[in-house]
Amino acid sequence: MQVGVFYFPTDYGIDPGELGQALEARGFESLFVCEHTHIPASRKSPFPGGGELPKRYSHTHDPFVALAFAAAATRQLRLGTGVCLVPQRDPIVTAKSVASLDRLSGGRFEFGIGGGWNVEEMENHGARYATRFRLMRERVLAMRALWTEEEASFAGEFVNFDRVWMYPKPRQARVPVLLGGETDHTLKRVVEFCDGWFPRAGAGFDPRVAVARLRAAAEAGGRDPASLTTSVFRAPPEAAALAGYREAGITRVLLEVPDLDRDGILRRLDELAPLAVA
Repeated sequence: MQVGVFYFPTDYGIDPGELGQALEARGFESLFVCEHTHIPASRKSPFPGGGELPKRYSHTHDPFVALAFAAAATRQLRLGTGVCLVPQRDPIVTAKSVASLDRLSGGRFEFGIGGGWNVEEMENHGARYATRFRLMRERVLAMRALWTEEEASFAGEFVNFDRVWMYPKPRQARVPVLLGGETDHTLKRVVEFCDGWFPRAGAGFDPRVAVARLRAAAEAGGRDPASLTTSVFRAPPEAAALAGYREAGITRVLLEVPDLDRDGILRRLDELAPLAVA
């Protein structure tokens, strides 16, 4: 089982390049960064975590720019979005960003994606809450075509373009797409057009049940369960708990890098470092 971290790459936190170096030096496998392009000041959409929306949500760097700095400062660290809000992004521009980052990093990118929860945020991008998952599916399929076909085209409900050339292609033959969420609908989408599942470890999360659910969904959808990974977001930073994740067959766990200043983050990484080899 691989052990990585996730982080909101804020303008008041640690430089992404320094964070990448610190993680690599401590033996962590990966860095995943969160995304919000902006937060509408109306605040009509309630924060799913309850209470006030944390400051970090409105202070994040662009994930691809942040990861590019981390890529340039490291050699082996896997680099991922956790998650990229695909319904809010143009698929051609995003496909270019993914391909460029994957190629320049030597094939180290993991594309964690999600549908989003902030209605006003996605509406500012022309997306609609009710159709966000259909939109996300088409955009992922269109990006796959752009990454793999010499002359790509796509005709769908939301995404349409005639034959185009788009280079560079990613370094990896297949960029791993990991879908966030915990519902049965999420699992069906994972099996249909993704490469891995990206659930959150909340109250009552059982890694054995999670692995069994993904296996059952894969078999029901005619997919080899071995072709799908499970990366658990916000896994508990406890050795005993992580041992249970490993025994259950979880592929990767992501521990949280807190919303602190540079020195506070580095101290926390020192505390988490023994778990990097869990």
